[in-house]
Amino acid sequence: MYGPSILANYLETPSAPDAYGNRWQYNSQSDRHSKVGCWGVALDLLSSSGLLQEHAASGKVVLGVNHSMRDFGTSREKKLDLVIARPAGPVPRNAYTFRELAERYEIPLTPPQVSLLYDLPDIAVGDVGAVLVALEAKAAMTAHQKARPRLYDELNSSHLCVHGASNQALAIAYVQVNASELFVSSVSNRFSLRDYPVRTSLHKQPQAVQGILEKVAELPRRTGTSGNGFDGIGVTVLDFENNGGPVDLIYGPPAPGRGHPFNYEGMIVRMGHEYDSRFYHI
Repeated sequence: MYGPSILANYLETPSAPDAYGNRWQYNSQSDRHSKVGCWGVALDLLSSSGLLQEHAASGKVVLGVNHSMRDFGTSREKKLDLVIARPAGPVPRNAYTFRELAERYEIPLTPPQVSLLYDLPDIAVGDVGAVLVALEAKAAMTAHQKARPRLYDELNSSHLCVHGASNQALAIAYVQVNASELFVSSVSNRFSLRDYPVRTSLHKQPQAVQGILEKVAELPRRTGTSGNGFDGIGVTVLDFENNGGPVDLIYGPPAPGRGHPFNYEGMIVRMGHEYDSRFYHI
C-alpha cells in the first residue's frame, strides 16, 4: 500500500512561499497534507476493493473534492476532504478525474505507483449524490498536547455529519502524527526566516505521539450501519523537522503496528471488505 509513502514523499517538497516568503513542508493553515493524504487513501482503497473497481469502470461512482455534507437531522454542515459517491446526474465528458488530481496536486509518484494508478479504472470528479465513502484527514505535527482537543472535536464532528446524512456511508479518518523531537512551526515563525533566527519547538517523544493516539482512541467507532462513530481510523506516524529535510515513515513503536485498530494497512483492508459487502447492490 502506497498512501503513507506518497504523503511522506510529497511533504519533502515545501509549498509555495507564505506571506513572509517562507516555504513550509507542513503549514497548519494549508490543506496540502490532508488532500494528498486522502488521495493516497483513495488509491489504496481502490486497489483493495474489487467491487469499487467495478463501480469505477462502469461509471457508477464519482469523486467529490472538498464536498460539503449536511446532517439531515440537524442541518449541520461539514466539508469533507474527499468522498466517493453515486453521481447526482450525468457526468460531463470533460470532467477531470482521480488520475488528473495527482497532476493538479503535483504528487511525485514512483514508477510502481504510476503503474498501479493506470492499471486501475479511473473515477471522474463530479456532482455528488449519495455518499458511499467519506474521507477526512487531520494532522498533529507539533504542540501535540494542545492539538488533542482540536483533533478530537474536528474528527468527531466529521463522522456525526456523515452518518447524519447516511448511515450506510463509510466514514474514514486518516490521522497524521509527527514523531520528531524538534519542529519548526509556521505558527511560531510568522516572520521572514531570512531576517530572524528560527524558533524551534521541542517535543518529548514518544510520549507526544502516544498522547495523540490516546485521544484518537476516545473517538467513537462502529462495526455496522447503526449508530454513530467512524467505520475506520488509520494513523501514519512521520518523523520530520519541517525545515526542508527528509520526511521519514515510522513503522515501529509508537506507530500502530499490525493488528492495532489504527494500523493503516489493516484499516484499508477492512474498509475494502466493508465496501464490498455493503454496496454490492448498487
